[in-house]
Amino acid sequence: VSASHLQLAAFALGTVGWILCTVSMGIVEWRVWHVDNTTIISSGIAWVGIWKVCFISYLHVSPGYREQVCHKFSGYDSFIPHEIYAAQGLLLIAMFMGLLGLAATIFALRNVYTGITHTTLIAPFFLVGGFFYIFSGLCILIPVSWNFYSVTHNQSIAFPPSYYMPSSPAAQEAGAAIPVGIVAVILLLLSGTFSLSYRFPVTANTIMK
Repeated sequence: VSASHLQLAAFALGTVGWILCTVSMGIVEWRVWHVDNTTIISSGIAWVGIWKVCFISYLHVSPGYREQVCHKFSGYDSFIPHEIYAAQGLLLIAMFMGLLGLAATIFALRNVYTGITHTTLIAPFFLVGGFFYIFSGLCILIPVSWNFYSVTHNQSIAFPPSYYMPSSPAAQEAGAAIPVGIVAVILLLLSGTFSLSYRFPVTANTIMK
């Protein structure tokens, strides 16, 4: 038990990192667009996520009320940029890999805290969990970095007319999903490093076995 404190911390950090990965997938604010024409986009702000684009409109509602209009992306939409397609796939992979890392770590910690001393039931699972954590973190890092690059270069998206979105914003900035993703990357990479640092303690009983 005394040799697995870092691995217990890895499990805690990996759990938070996995939760933040899942949260970043659901947040629509990956890219915040500022638009000049407020006829339909009443607030002048639209949020571009990896699954849909949303904005606030007062056009078809009673005075004093507002409506959030969202258009979901389809797998057949050719206008979706590559960085959004990459984010969709890689974040799903990251979520699955992170879950496998948590499962491997839980199994190893269970063996540690229940007094099982066979190294084959502890050390390999910490190592496997560490690799899964690191792989999950890298899968998040790629789309987060790619979308942040698109934001800083104010890249456009050729939305169809039915979306009521301009193809280019007046300006854009990184939304909340990107810093959430960055924190998830940091936590998962730390978790992987801690898990991979495990060394099974060598005792007299271990040598005899």
